[in-house]
Amino acid sequence: MDDDSPLARWEQHTEIPLFIASMVYLAAYAAHVLAIGLAPVWHTLFLSVLLVLWMLFALEYVVRWRLSGQRWGHYVATHVLNTIVVLLPLLRPLRMVPLYEAIQRKRGEPRLALYGRVISYAGLSTVLLGFSGALAVYQQERGAPGATMRTFGDAVWWACSTLSTVGYGDVTPVTPGGRVIATGMMAGGLALLGAVTGSFSSWLLQTFTRESDERLPGK
Repeated sequence: MDDDSPLARWEQHTEIPLFIASMVYLAAYAAHVLAIGLAPVWHTLFLSVLLVLWMLFALEYVVRWRLSGQRWGHYVATHVLNTIVVLLPLLRPLRMVPLYEAIQRKRGEPRLALYGRVISYAGLSTVLLGFSGALAVYQQERGAPGATMRTFGDAVWWACSTLSTVGYGDVTPVTPGGRVIATGMMAGGLALLGAVTGSFSSWLLQTFTRESDERLPGK
């Protein structure tokens, strides 16, 4: 039976608006980092948008907590990922991972639409996480002594090699902040790639098992 709790209905109704808000947040952050030549008033506007959207994400987190009916400490401890993406909104693409975990707990016939949704979300989330990580690390590395990441293109190349777990090593962060971001990118990349490959493998396994069971009575 589908979950018809207030929390489930809230998540269903806010999924798309929050996704749009996260895209606006990313666009404002990208403009703030990349549009260096703009007047200071524009950067003030970008930072104001970031602050307002962060407050929106924090409010949504509080609503989730109240609808869950749990004590504050217990909710924070059992929803670590939601807590992290509130503190670091650029990591919101990682909120796709619990959807994969929910599918893993389901049994029965393959849910093609649901598996397709997970794979699509994971692919999109990987792109968004890579772009966000490239922006964040470029902001840290830009102008740093001994930096190998001199342009945003270098940062995008680094993000691609990091998320794909290739790691050529030709472009690496040298600042403490850049290395912290790199660590998060590695963990996030492994989680998202695991969601894609795990969902696809589970779908194939269930499909083959079902076909095998259907053919068995006819032999």
